[in-house]
Amino acid sequence: MSKKGLSFEEKKAKMLQLLHERREFFQLKELEKLAPKEKGITANSVKDVVQALVDDGAIDTDKIGGSVHFWSFPSKLMNNKKRKIEDLQNQLETSSKKLKSVNESLQAQAGKENMDDSDETLREVEKLEEIKARLEAELNVKQENDPSNLDEMRRQIEPVKEAANRWTDNIFAVKSWCKKKFMIEDKVLNKQFGIPEDLDYIA
Repeated sequence: MSKKGLSFEEKKAKMLQLLHERREFFQLKELEKLAPKEKGITANSVKDVVQALVDDGAIDTDKIGGSVHFWSFPSKLMNNKKRKIEDLQNQLETSSKKLKSVNESLQAQAGKENMDDSDETLREVEKLEEIKARLEAELNVKQENDPSNLDEMRRQIEPVKEAANRWTDNIFAVKSWCKKKFMIEDKVLNKQFGIPEDLDYIA
């Protein structure tokens, strides 16, 4: 039975492992000789694998003298992960502030007889919910690589979710007040102010 070849992702992982283990500068020809022996990567696929890693930012490349060299050190990967986590934390913080602002704006409107800004605030909360969903998806992808930091980031998501739910709660409160004050049906209110029929709390 013939041995199954490596997938492209496996080749990328093994090539990166090779560079991290060696911690040297290599020309492409050197990698085409070394990779098949040490990592089982076929020589004719080395160029594509290296280029893919360069495109991903996992491998550095530069022209030294008259030759192009490639390298990657473990510290680069760790720094990239750290920067990505910091970016996600900043985005979460921004989203949290946005939600707080929307929530305060809606609370200020709760005692008034109009909801002129309801369309804008609904769009704002939908946008923030999309951002939250995307951030959570990115966190899930990175969970295997850095579980301790991701657990902390998940804890930071909770206030954002709670703020969104408070915002939703305020919409329901304003709707209830309008129905009692003006004897307007729920469906009419939803249509009048562009409130989705399926508006609900974030689980």
